[in-house]
Amino acid sequence: MDNGELNSVLSVEENGTSKIVEKVNSLALDEPSVMLTSDCNGFLWWTLRLRVFRSKEQLIFYQTLKLVSSASFTMHRKKKELPEQTDPPSLPIVELFPSGEFPEGEIQQYKDDNLWRTTSEEKRELERLEKPIYNSVRRAAEVHRQVRKYVKGILKPGMLMIDLCETLENTVRKLVSENGLEAGVAFPTGCSLNWVAAHWTPNSGDKTVLQYDDVMKLDFGTHVDGHIVDCAFTVAFNPMFDPLLEASREATNTGIKITIDWCTPIADCIQRDGDRVVWDILLRVEVHDWAVDKLRALMERLYIVLIIRFGLWARHDQMEPLGTQESGIDVRLCDVGAAIQEVMESYEVEINGKVFQVKSIRNLNGHSIGPYQIHAGKSVPIVKGGEQTKMEEGEFFAIETFASTGKGFVREDLECSHYMKNFDVGHIPLRLPRAKQLLATINKNFSTLAFCRRYLDRLGETKYLMALKNLCDAGIVQLQPWNATGGLEDS
Repeated sequence: MDNGELNSVLSVEENGTSKIVEKVNSLALDEPSVMLTSDCNGFLWWTLRLRVFRSKEQLIFYQTLKLVSSASFTMHRKKKELPEQTDPPSLPIVELFPSGEFPEGEIQQYKDDNLWRTTSEEKRELERLEKPIYNSVRRAAEVHRQVRKYVKGILKPGMLMIDLCETLENTVRKLVSENGLEAGVAFPTGCSLNWVAAHWTPNSGDKTVLQYDDVMKLDFGTHVDGHIVDCAFTVAFNPMFDPLLEASREATNTGIKITIDWCTPIADCIQRDGDRVVWDILLRVEVHDWAVDKLRALMERLYIVLIIRFGLWARHDQMEPLGTQESGIDVRLCDVGAAIQEVMESYEVEINGKVFQVKSIRNLNGHSIGPYQIHAGKSVPIVKGGEQTKMEEGEFFAIETFASTGKGFVREDLECSHYMKNFDVGHIPLRLPRAKQLLATINKNFSTLAFCRRYLDRLGETKYLMALKNLCDAGIVQLQPWNATGGLEDS
Protein backbone atom coordinates (compact mmCIF):
# COMPACT_ATOMS: atom_id res chain seq x y z
CA MET A 1 0.00 0.00 0.00
CA ASP A 2 1.46 3.37 -0.95
CA ASN A 3 0.92 6.71 0.73
CA GLY A 4 -1.97 7.64 -1.51
CA GLU A 5 -3.84 4.46 -0.66
CA LEU A 6 -3.12 5.03 3.03
CA ASN A 7 -4.54 8.53 2.90
CA SER A 8 -7.70 7.20 1.27
CA VAL A 9 -8.51 4.81 4.09
CA LEU A 10 -7.32 6.66 7.18
CA SER A 11 -8.53 10.00 8.44
CA VAL A 12 -8.33 12.05 11.60
CA GLU A 13 -11.35 13.75 13.09
CA GLU A 14 -10.43 16.78 15.16
CA ASN A 15 -12.79 19.39 16.65
CA GLY A 16 -15.63 18.25 14.43
CA THR A 17 -13.68 18.52 11.17
CA SER A 18 -11.70 15.96 9.21
CA LYS A 19 -8.24 16.21 7.75
CA ILE A 20 -5.99 13.73 6.00
CA VAL A 21 -3.32 11.93 7.97
CA GLU A 22 0.17 13.21 7.18
CA LYS A 23 2.06 11.08 4.74
CA VAL A 24 3.85 8.07 6.12
CA ASN A 25 7.26 9.55 5.33
CA SER A 26 6.66 12.45 7.69
CA LEU A 27 6.41 10.00 10.57
CA ALA A 28 10.09 9.07 10.13
CA LEU A 29 9.41 5.43 10.90
CA ASP A 30 11.98 2.67 10.65
CA GLU A 31 9.31 0.15 9.70
CA PRO A 32 6.07 0.19 7.66
CA SER A 33 3.30 2.05 9.37
CA VAL A 34 0.53 -0.08 7.91
CA MET A 35 0.48 -3.85 8.01
CA LEU A 36 -2.02 -6.66 7.50
CA THR A 37 -2.71 -8.68 10.65
CA SER A 38 -5.09 -11.45 11.64
CA ASP A 39 -6.94 -11.62 14.94
CA CYS A 40 -7.97 -14.70 16.90
CA ASN A 41 -11.23 -14.97 14.91
CA GLY A 42 -9.37 -15.17 11.60
CA PHE A 43 -10.51 -11.69 10.53
CA LEU A 44 -7.99 -9.51 8.73
CA TRP A 45 -7.28 -5.98 9.86
CA TRP A 46 -5.19 -3.15 8.54
CA THR A 47 -3.28 -1.82 11.52
CA LEU A 48 -1.92 1.71 11.85
CA ARG A 49 1.23 2.21 13.87
CA LEU A 50 1.77 5.82 14.81
CA ARG A 51 4.89 6.69 16.75
CA VAL A 52 5.15 9.90 18.73
CA PHE A 53 8.64 11.20 19.47
CA ARG A 54 9.83 13.18 22.46
CA SER A 55 11.03 16.06 20.29
CA LYS A 56 8.24 18.53 19.66
CA GLU A 57 9.37 18.96 16.06
CA GLN A 58 8.44 15.37 15.35
CA LEU A 59 5.41 15.30 17.62
CA ILE A 60 2.10 14.35 16.06
CA PHE A 61 -0.61 14.86 18.58
CA TYR A 62 -4.33 14.52 17.79
CA GLN A 63 -7.37 15.07 19.98
CA THR A 64 -9.10 11.99 18.59
CA LEU A 65 -7.93 9.19 16.31
CA LYS A 66 -10.33 7.06 14.41
CA LEU A 67 -9.65 4.52 11.70
CA VAL A 68 -12.35 4.53 9.05
CA SER A 69 -12.85 2.18 6.17
CA SER A 70 -13.06 3.46 2.60
CA ALA A 71 -14.85 2.27 -0.49
CA SER A 72 -11.55 2.36 -2.34
CA PHE A 73 -9.95 -0.04 0.14
CA THR A 74 -9.29 -3.48 -1.35
CA MET A 75 -8.30 -6.62 0.50
CA HIS A 76 -5.51 -8.58 -1.15
CA ARG A 77 -6.47 -11.76 0.69
CA LYS A 78 -9.88 -13.35 0.70
CA LYS A 79 -11.34 -13.49 4.16
CA LYS A 80 -12.15 -17.03 5.18
CA GLU A 81 -15.78 -17.59 6.01
CA LEU A 82 -16.13 -18.82 9.58
CA PRO A 83 -19.18 -20.53 11.05
CA GLU A 84 -21.50 -18.46 13.23
CA GLN A 85 -23.00 -19.62 16.49
CA THR A 86 -26.53 -20.96 16.23
CA ASP A 87 -29.50 -19.80 18.30
CA PRO A 88 -29.81 -21.53 20.70
CA PRO A 89 -26.05 -22.14 20.89
CA SER A 90 -25.02 -25.62 19.76
CA LEU A 91 -21.70 -25.34 17.88
CA PRO A 92 -18.59 -26.21 19.89
CA ILE A 93 -16.28 -23.29 20.50
CA VAL A 94 -13.39 -25.12 18.82
CA GLU A 95 -15.35 -25.02 15.55
CA LEU A 96 -15.88 -21.26 15.83
CA PHE A 97 -12.15 -20.70 16.40
CA PRO A 98 -10.40 -23.23 14.13
CA SER A 99 -7.04 -21.53 14.67
CA GLY A 100 -7.11 -22.75 18.27
CA GLU A 101 -6.55 -19.21 19.53
CA PHE A 102 -9.43 -18.07 21.69
CA PRO A 103 -10.49 -14.49 22.53
CA GLU A 104 -8.60 -12.58 25.16
CA GLY A 105 -10.46 -10.66 27.80
CA GLU A 106 -9.45 -7.34 29.27
CA ILE A 107 -5.72 -7.29 30.04
CA GLN A 108 -4.57 -5.11 32.92
CA GLN A 109 -0.95 -4.00 32.75
CA TYR A 110 1.48 -3.84 35.65
CA LYS A 111 2.41 -0.51 37.20
CA ASP A 112 4.93 1.12 39.49
CA ASP A 113 7.21 -1.41 41.22
CA ASN A 114 5.83 -4.30 39.15
CA LEU A 115 6.52 -2.71 35.76
CA TRP A 116 9.63 -4.86 35.35
CA ARG A 117 7.33 -7.83 34.76
CA THR A 118 6.32 -6.18 31.50
CA THR A 119 9.75 -4.95 30.40
CA SER A 120 11.77 -8.03 31.40
CA GLU A 121 12.52 -10.34 28.48
CA GLU A 122 12.82 -13.26 30.87
CA LYS A 123 9.34 -12.68 32.30
CA ARG A 124 7.85 -12.37 28.83
CA GLU A 125 9.46 -15.68 27.83
CA LEU A 126 8.05 -17.39 30.92
CA GLU A 127 4.59 -16.09 30.07
CA ARG A 128 5.01 -17.37 26.52
CA LEU A 129 5.69 -20.85 27.90
CA GLU A 130 2.44 -20.61 29.91
CA LYS A 131 0.40 -19.80 26.80
CA PRO A 132 -1.24 -23.28 26.59
CA ILE A 133 -2.65 -22.77 30.10
CA TYR A 134 -3.99 -19.33 29.23
CA ASN A 135 -5.50 -20.64 26.00
CA SER A 136 -7.37 -23.37 27.90
CA VAL A 137 -8.72 -20.74 30.29
CA ARG A 138 -9.74 -18.52 27.36
CA ARG A 139 -11.55 -21.40 25.70
CA ALA A 140 -13.47 -22.10 28.91
CA ALA A 141 -14.14 -18.37 29.32
CA GLU A 142 -15.55 -18.02 25.80
CA VAL A 143 -17.88 -20.94 26.45
CA HIS A 144 -18.98 -19.27 29.68
CA ARG A 145 -19.53 -15.93 27.90
CA GLN A 146 -21.70 -17.41 25.16
CA VAL A 147 -23.76 -19.53 27.55
CA ARG A 148 -24.19 -16.57 29.89
CA LYS A 149 -25.43 -14.41 27.02
CA TYR A 150 -27.89 -17.09 25.91
CA VAL A 151 -29.28 -17.76 29.38
CA LYS A 152 -29.82 -14.07 30.09
CA GLY A 153 -32.03 -13.97 27.00
CA ILE A 154 -34.30 -16.84 28.04
CA LEU A 155 -34.72 -16.11 31.75
CA LYS A 156 -38.28 -15.24 32.72
CA PRO A 157 -40.62 -15.68 35.68
CA GLY A 158 -42.44 -18.99 35.75
CA MET A 159 -39.47 -21.17 34.76
CA LEU A 160 -38.82 -24.33 36.72
CA MET A 161 -35.40 -23.98 38.32
CA ILE A 162 -34.44 -27.52 37.40
CA ASP A 163 -35.29 -26.87 33.73
CA LEU A 164 -33.15 -23.72 33.81
CA CYS A 165 -30.18 -25.61 35.24
CA GLU A 166 -30.50 -28.51 32.81
CA THR A 167 -30.72 -26.15 29.83
CA LEU A 168 -27.69 -24.17 30.96
CA GLU A 169 -25.55 -27.22 31.72
CA ASN A 170 -26.45 -29.03 28.50
CA THR A 171 -25.49 -25.92 26.54
CA VAL A 172 -22.14 -25.81 28.33
CA ARG A 173 -21.55 -29.47 27.47
CA LYS A 174 -22.17 -28.82 23.77
CA LEU A 175 -20.06 -25.68 23.50
CA VAL A 176 -17.11 -26.93 25.53
CA SER A 177 -17.10 -30.31 23.70
CA GLU A 178 -17.48 -32.26 26.93
CA ASN A 179 -14.94 -35.06 27.14
CA GLY A 180 -14.61 -36.72 30.51
CA LEU A 181 -12.16 -34.86 32.72
CA GLU A 182 -10.63 -32.96 29.78
CA ALA A 183 -13.49 -30.48 29.35
CA GLY A 184 -16.95 -29.95 30.75
CA VAL A 185 -19.04 -28.43 33.51
CA ALA A 186 -16.82 -27.35 36.42
CA PHE A 187 -19.44 -27.48 39.18
CA PRO A 188 -23.23 -27.66 39.60
CA THR A 189 -25.19 -24.60 38.58
CA GLY A 190 -25.96 -22.53 41.65
CA CYS A 191 -29.30 -20.77 41.35
CA SER A 192 -29.73 -19.58 44.93
CA LEU A 193 -32.92 -17.63 45.59
CA ASN A 194 -33.50 -14.72 47.94
CA TRP A 195 -32.23 -15.49 51.44
CA VAL A 196 -30.14 -18.42 50.17
CA ALA A 197 -26.79 -16.83 49.36
CA ALA A 198 -24.91 -19.65 47.63
CA HIS A 199 -24.50 -23.38 46.91
CA TRP A 200 -28.09 -24.31 46.07
CA THR A 201 -29.01 -26.33 43.00
CA PRO A 202 -32.25 -28.29 42.55
CA ASN A 203 -32.15 -32.03 43.08
CA SER A 204 -34.14 -34.33 40.82
CA GLY A 205 -37.88 -33.83 41.23
CA ASP A 206 -37.58 -30.32 42.67
CA LYS A 207 -40.55 -28.13 41.65
CA THR A 208 -39.21 -24.70 42.63
CA VAL A 209 -40.37 -21.98 40.22
CA LEU A 210 -38.63 -18.67 39.52
CA GLN A 211 -40.92 -15.79 40.57
CA TYR A 212 -41.09 -12.13 39.52
CA ASP A 213 -40.06 -10.89 42.98
CA ASP A 214 -37.17 -13.34 43.37
CA VAL A 215 -33.50 -12.38 43.47
CA MET A 216 -31.48 -15.22 41.96
CA LYS A 217 -27.71 -15.68 42.08
CA LEU A 218 -26.86 -17.73 38.99
CA ASP A 219 -23.39 -19.23 39.40
CA PHE A 220 -21.93 -21.75 36.94
CA GLY A 221 -18.51 -22.88 35.85
CA THR A 222 -16.71 -24.30 32.84
CA HIS A 223 -13.34 -26.00 32.61
CA VAL A 224 -10.81 -27.14 30.02
CA ASP A 225 -8.04 -29.48 31.19
CA GLY A 226 -9.06 -28.71 34.76
CA HIS A 227 -8.59 -24.94 34.36
CA ILE A 228 -11.79 -23.56 35.84
CA VAL A 229 -13.68 -20.40 34.94
CA ASP A 230 -16.01 -19.45 37.80
CA CYS A 231 -18.39 -16.58 37.09
CA ALA A 232 -21.82 -15.57 38.37
CA PHE A 233 -24.45 -12.90 37.86
CA THR A 234 -27.59 -11.84 39.69
CA VAL A 235 -31.09 -11.81 38.23
CA ALA A 236 -33.99 -9.70 39.49
CA PHE A 237 -37.03 -8.88 37.37
CA ASN A 238 -38.45 -6.35 39.85
CA PRO A 239 -36.65 -2.98 39.39
CA MET A 240 -37.01 -2.43 43.15
CA PHE A 241 -33.84 -4.52 43.54
CA ASP A 242 -31.73 -2.60 41.02
CA PRO A 243 -29.67 -0.75 43.69
CA LEU A 244 -28.83 -4.09 45.32
CA LEU A 245 -27.62 -5.51 42.01
CA GLU A 246 -25.66 -2.37 41.23
CA ALA A 247 -23.93 -2.52 44.62
CA SER A 248 -22.75 -6.07 43.96
CA ARG A 249 -21.72 -5.27 40.41
CA GLU A 250 -19.69 -2.19 41.32
CA ALA A 251 -18.11 -3.91 44.31
CA THR A 252 -17.03 -6.81 42.11
CA ASN A 253 -15.56 -4.46 39.52
CA THR A 254 -13.66 -2.71 42.28
CA GLY A 255 -12.18 -6.00 43.39
CA ILE A 256 -10.86 -6.97 39.95
CA LYS A 257 -9.82 -3.74 38.30
CA ILE A 258 -6.48 -1.98 38.22
CA THR A 259 -6.65 1.74 37.53
CA ILE A 260 -3.29 2.34 35.92
CA ASP A 261 -1.35 5.56 36.23
CA TRP A 262 0.11 5.73 32.75
CA CYS A 263 2.51 8.56 33.38
CA THR A 264 4.76 7.43 36.21
CA PRO A 265 5.88 4.06 34.81
CA ILE A 266 6.53 5.50 31.36
CA ALA A 267 8.49 8.40 32.79
CA ASP A 268 10.61 5.83 34.61
CA CYS A 269 11.19 4.06 31.31
CA ILE A 270 12.38 7.29 29.75
CA GLN A 271 14.90 7.80 32.51
CA ARG A 272 16.19 4.25 32.15
CA ASP A 273 16.09 3.69 28.41
CA GLY A 274 17.10 7.03 26.96
CA ASP A 275 15.50 9.40 24.52
CA ARG A 276 13.26 6.93 22.75
CA VAL A 277 11.01 4.50 24.55
CA VAL A 278 8.90 1.90 22.81
CA TRP A 279 6.00 0.58 24.83
CA ASP A 280 3.94 -1.37 22.32
CA ILE A 281 1.33 -2.45 24.83
CA LEU A 282 0.41 1.02 26.05
CA LEU A 283 -2.64 1.56 23.90
CA ARG A 284 -3.26 -1.87 22.44
CA VAL A 285 -7.00 -2.22 22.06
CA GLU A 286 -7.95 -5.71 23.28
CA VAL A 287 -11.63 -5.13 24.05
CA HIS A 288 -13.76 -6.70 21.32
CA ASP A 289 -16.43 -4.03 20.88
CA TRP A 290 -15.06 -0.72 22.09
CA ALA A 291 -12.28 0.77 24.13
CA VAL A 292 -11.48 4.11 25.72
CA ASP A 293 -7.93 4.80 26.85
CA LYS A 294 -7.17 7.94 28.83
CA LEU A 295 -3.82 9.69 28.63
CA ARG A 296 -2.34 12.80 30.21
CA ALA A 297 -0.26 15.72 29.03
CA LEU A 298 2.97 13.85 29.73
CA MET A 299 2.30 12.00 26.49
CA GLU A 300 4.06 14.90 24.75
CA ARG A 301 7.38 13.63 26.11
CA LEU A 302 7.00 10.08 24.87
CA TYR A 303 8.05 7.92 21.98
CA ILE A 304 4.97 5.75 21.81
CA VAL A 305 3.18 3.21 19.65
CA LEU A 306 -0.55 3.30 19.01
CA ILE A 307 -2.22 0.21 17.58
CA ILE A 308 -5.84 0.92 16.65
CA ARG A 309 -8.31 -1.18 14.68
CA PHE A 310 -11.23 -0.19 12.48
CA GLY A 311 -14.14 1.20 14.45
CA LEU A 312 -12.22 1.49 17.71
CA TRP A 313 -11.36 4.77 19.38
CA ALA A 314 -8.42 5.91 21.43
CA ARG A 315 -9.10 9.17 23.25
CA HIS A 316 -6.96 11.21 25.58
CA ASP A 317 -9.29 14.16 26.07
CA GLN A 318 -11.03 12.64 29.11
CA MET A 319 -8.90 12.97 32.21
CA GLU A 320 -9.45 11.10 35.46
CA PRO A 321 -7.75 11.28 38.87
CA LEU A 322 -4.92 8.85 39.40
CA GLY A 323 -6.05 5.48 40.71
CA THR A 324 -4.51 2.79 42.81
CA GLN A 325 -3.80 -0.85 42.13
CA GLU A 326 -6.45 -3.03 43.74
CA SER A 327 -5.73 -6.51 42.39
CA GLY A 328 -2.64 -8.17 41.02
CA ILE A 329 0.65 -9.74 42.04
CA ASP A 330 1.80 -8.79 45.56
CA VAL A 331 -1.51 -7.10 46.46
CA ARG A 332 -2.74 -8.00 49.95
CA LEU A 333 -6.10 -9.74 49.93
CA CYS A 334 -7.28 -7.78 52.96
CA ASP A 335 -6.86 -4.56 50.95
CA VAL A 336 -9.05 -5.99 48.19
CA GLY A 337 -11.71 -6.76 50.79
CA ALA A 338 -11.57 -3.25 52.22
CA ALA A 339 -12.05 -1.71 48.76
CA ILE A 340 -15.00 -4.02 48.04
CA GLN A 341 -16.72 -3.22 51.34
CA GLU A 342 -16.30 0.52 50.86
CA VAL A 343 -18.11 0.41 47.53
CA MET A 344 -20.71 -2.15 48.57
CA GLU A 345 -21.84 -0.38 51.72
CA SER A 346 -22.15 3.00 50.01
CA TYR A 347 -25.50 1.80 48.59
CA GLU A 348 -29.03 1.72 49.99
CA VAL A 349 -32.09 -0.08 48.69
CA GLU A 350 -35.78 0.63 49.30
CA ILE A 351 -37.92 -2.51 49.61
CA ASN A 352 -41.67 -2.15 50.11
CA GLY A 353 -41.27 1.39 51.41
CA LYS A 354 -38.48 0.61 53.87
CA VAL A 355 -34.87 1.67 53.29
CA PHE A 356 -32.06 -0.80 54.00
CA GLN A 357 -28.33 -0.28 53.89
CA VAL A 358 -26.58 -2.79 51.68
CA LYS A 359 -24.06 -4.84 53.66
CA SER A 360 -21.22 -7.12 52.64
CA ILE A 361 -21.68 -10.69 53.87
CA ARG A 362 -18.61 -11.04 56.04
CA ASN A 363 -18.26 -14.82 56.05
CA LEU A 364 -18.56 -15.39 52.30
CA ASN A 365 -15.45 -14.84 50.21
CA GLY A 366 -13.84 -15.06 46.84
CA HIS A 367 -11.15 -17.68 46.48
CA SER A 368 -8.11 -18.86 44.59
CA ILE A 369 -8.61 -21.53 41.92
CA GLY A 370 -6.29 -24.41 41.08
CA PRO A 371 -6.35 -27.19 38.47
CA TYR A 372 -9.41 -29.34 39.23
CA GLN A 373 -9.74 -27.44 42.52
CA ILE A 374 -12.39 -24.73 42.77
CA HIS A 375 -11.20 -23.60 46.22
CA ALA A 376 -7.41 -23.69 46.17
CA GLY A 377 -6.67 -22.43 49.67
CA LYS A 378 -6.68 -18.63 49.63
CA SER A 379 -9.77 -16.56 50.42
CA VAL A 380 -10.52 -13.07 49.10
CA PRO A 381 -12.58 -11.29 51.78
CA ILE A 382 -15.26 -8.76 50.94
CA VAL A 383 -14.85 -6.81 54.19
CA LYS A 384 -11.89 -4.97 55.66
CA GLY A 385 -9.50 -6.62 58.08
CA GLY A 386 -8.25 -10.15 57.86
CA GLU A 387 -4.92 -11.68 57.02
CA GLN A 388 -2.09 -9.99 55.14
CA THR A 389 -1.90 -12.78 52.54
CA LYS A 390 -0.71 -11.64 49.12
CA MET A 391 -1.70 -12.59 45.60
CA GLU A 392 1.21 -14.45 44.01
CA GLU A 393 2.38 -15.00 40.48
CA GLY A 394 0.62 -17.77 38.55
CA GLU A 395 -2.47 -17.81 40.76
CA PHE A 396 -6.06 -17.60 39.53
CA PHE A 397 -8.75 -15.95 41.65
CA ALA A 398 -12.52 -15.70 41.64
CA ILE A 399 -13.54 -12.31 43.01
CA GLU A 400 -17.00 -12.85 44.50
CA THR A 401 -19.16 -10.31 46.28
CA PHE A 402 -22.34 -10.91 48.25
CA ALA A 403 -24.66 -8.08 49.25
CA SER A 404 -27.37 -8.39 51.87
CA THR A 405 -30.04 -6.18 53.37
CA GLY A 406 -29.91 -8.26 56.54
CA LYS A 407 -27.21 -8.91 59.11
CA GLY A 408 -24.43 -9.51 56.61
CA PHE A 409 -23.76 -13.00 57.92
CA VAL A 410 -24.64 -16.46 56.58
CA ARG A 411 -25.16 -19.82 58.23
CA GLU A 412 -25.03 -23.29 56.72
CA ASP A 413 -28.57 -24.53 56.53
CA LEU A 414 -31.08 -26.79 54.84
CA GLU A 415 -30.55 -29.79 52.58
CA CYS A 416 -27.18 -30.29 50.87
CA SER A 417 -27.04 -30.37 47.06
CA HIS A 418 -23.31 -29.84 46.32
CA TYR A 419 -20.62 -32.46 46.93
CA MET A 420 -16.92 -32.57 46.18
CA LYS A 421 -14.18 -35.13 46.68
CA ASN A 422 -11.59 -34.00 49.23
CA PHE A 423 -8.61 -32.73 47.23
CA ASP A 424 -6.02 -33.84 49.79
CA VAL A 425 -7.54 -37.12 50.88
CA GLY A 426 -5.33 -40.20 50.82
CA HIS A 427 -6.37 -43.82 50.70
CA ILE A 428 -9.17 -44.56 53.14
CA PRO A 429 -10.43 -48.16 53.36
CA LEU A 430 -14.14 -48.58 52.72
CA ARG A 431 -16.19 -51.52 53.94
CA LEU A 432 -19.34 -50.99 51.87
CA PRO A 433 -19.01 -52.39 48.30
CA ARG A 434 -21.62 -49.85 47.09
CA ALA A 435 -19.51 -47.00 48.49
CA LYS A 436 -16.43 -48.33 46.66
CA GLN A 437 -18.43 -48.53 43.42
CA LEU A 438 -19.76 -44.99 43.83
CA LEU A 439 -16.27 -43.66 44.58
CA ALA A 440 -15.01 -45.22 41.34
CA THR A 441 -17.77 -43.39 39.46
CA ILE A 442 -16.86 -40.11 41.15
CA ASN A 443 -13.14 -40.54 40.41
CA LYS A 444 -13.80 -41.33 36.75
CA ASN A 445 -16.29 -38.55 36.01
CA PHE A 446 -15.54 -35.73 38.45
CA SER A 447 -12.21 -36.36 40.17
CA THR A 448 -12.03 -33.41 42.60
CA LEU A 449 -14.55 -31.24 40.71
CA ALA A 450 -17.84 -30.51 42.47
CA PHE A 451 -20.94 -32.49 41.55
CA CYS A 452 -24.57 -32.88 42.61
CA ARG A 453 -27.15 -35.63 42.74
CA ARG A 454 -28.52 -34.73 39.31
CA TYR A 455 -25.11 -35.51 37.84
CA LEU A 456 -25.10 -38.95 39.46
CA ASP A 457 -28.63 -39.54 38.16
CA ARG A 458 -27.46 -38.58 34.67
CA LEU A 459 -24.71 -41.22 34.86
CA GLY A 460 -27.30 -43.88 35.67
CA GLU A 461 -26.50 -44.20 39.38
CA THR A 462 -29.44 -45.31 41.53
CA LYS A 463 -29.96 -45.99 45.22
CA TYR A 464 -26.72 -44.24 46.09
CA LEU A 465 -27.70 -42.02 49.04
CA MET A 466 -26.45 -44.42 51.70
CA ALA A 467 -23.15 -44.94 49.85
CA LEU A 468 -22.76 -41.18 49.39
CA LYS A 469 -23.35 -40.62 53.10
CA ASN A 470 -20.72 -43.25 53.86
CA LEU A 471 -18.18 -41.41 51.66
CA CYS A 472 -19.01 -38.15 53.44
CA ASP A 473 -18.72 -39.70 56.89
CA ALA A 474 -15.32 -41.16 55.94
CA GLY A 475 -14.06 -37.71 54.90
CA ILE A 476 -13.54 -38.73 51.27
CA VAL A 477 -16.35 -36.52 49.96
CA GLN A 478 -17.10 -33.08 51.39
CA LEU A 479 -20.57 -31.64 51.81
CA GLN A 480 -21.14 -28.14 50.43
CA PRO A 481 -24.29 -26.99 52.31
CA TRP A 482 -26.47 -24.09 51.30
CA ASN A 483 -25.51 -20.75 52.79
CA ALA A 484 -28.48 -18.84 54.17
CA THR A 485 -28.50 -15.21 55.27
CA GLY A 486 -30.89 -13.50 57.66
CA GLY A 487 -31.65 -10.65 55.28
CA LEU A 488 -34.65 -9.92 53.12
CA GLU A 489 -32.74 -10.28 49.86
CA ASP A 490 -29.16 -10.74 48.81
CA SER A 491 -27.11 -10.99 45.67
